[in-house]
Amino acid sequence: MGKNNRITENEKELLHARGRHPEMSVKELLSYTKYKWKRTVSRKLTQLREQHILSGSIYDLNYTKLCRNPLHKVLCIFESNQSLETVISYLKVIEPLLWTFPVLSSHKRVLNAGFFSTDDAALATIFQVLKDNNIVTDYAVRAFCTKRMIENPNLFGDLNPPLDNLLDPCDVPDMSLAYHDTEWNRCDMSILPHLMKGAKLVKILRKENDLHENLTYEKIKYSRRKMVKNGLIEKKYIFNPLPVDQCVEFQMFLKIEDTALAPHIIYNFARGERVFKQYALFEEWGTTDCIWGSTSCVSHPLFLKDLVHKLDEIDEIGETEIYLMRSYPLEKYRYSRPLDLKYFDFEKQTIQYPYHGYEEKIKEKIENEQVIFSV
Repeated sequence: MGKNNRITENEKELLHARGRHPEMSVKELLSYTKYKWKRTVSRKLTQLREQHILSGSIYDLNYTKLCRNPLHKVLCIFESNQSLETVISYLKVIEPLLWTFPVLSSHKRVLNAGFFSTDDAALATIFQVLKDNNIVTDYAVRAFCTKRMIENPNLFGDLNPPLDNLLDPCDVPDMSLAYHDTEWNRCDMSILPHLMKGAKLVKILRKENDLHENLTYEKIKYSRRKMVKNGLIEKKYIFNPLPVDQCVEFQMFLKIEDTALAPHIIYNFARGERVFKQYALFEEWGTTDCIWGSTSCVSHPLFLKDLVHKLDEIDEIGETEIYLMRSYPLEKYRYSRPLDLKYFDFEKQTIQYPYHGYEEKIKEKIENEQVIFSV
């Protein structure tokens, strides 16, 4: 347990300030810490990034404000007899793939993945093609029905918090999905993927200058300000509860039949303690009889020890699924990319992905590689 002290008290205060005040300059952050010099704060922030404790700045995307047509975000749970590399190589053909999450499993290969969808039926057809060809043996698809919320850990909180407060009354923050209410132009869509990766405006200008005539720093700055003002993006810094080599990362789903209670349970889960969490509510494709409350967490391994037992004690929770990330390093299995916006129609303010084309490419890939997947 001695290693847990590697984040000092002053560093904890600095991380809290950085997370709560993402727009502040280093000079402004100084007044929220016990450090005396601006250069000390800058050096500490750099060290915390190098230790993979602090990440950012990043811009969280409020994706339902992006276009007029429905744009869904879905999380898929794939089971397979094939290698994870094989499964990921096929998923990459689908351009709105956002990320993959390799799951630790002793008896089967499991991969979770996130996608954007503008045509749920067409996306489901592709997944069925993967299953019919034994690239995956089974899959479940769950669609976000609320906004994803991000909660940094309280570094002075409990590493192994109790869960006896999940049903307590609370003021749940607004998790409702937004709607398109702003016209987006080419400059907006050109810089958005860069912002989501945390790129500085000067670097964005250098990368985009060859592709867009008359693009200036002021135009990029105005575009970013417009997207922030209209709620499309929100600047954030996120940090882990501990140095990365002392953390575990997992995704959890709680099946809750009482839809009114679901937001309270998922919001109260480890709230205000030393656990990083991203949480939202999901609906499963093909059923409307329940809600899945989901949270992705980074925590101390001790928190996982009795987690399932604690959740089983709560009658209002029907089922619990926990997906633990495979151990580091994850370069081969963990994949991420920003939203692909090349299909954005500026006149109609819509996005439509060519799912039929992805389906044909996947079938062609199977045929060309002459891969024979045993049943």
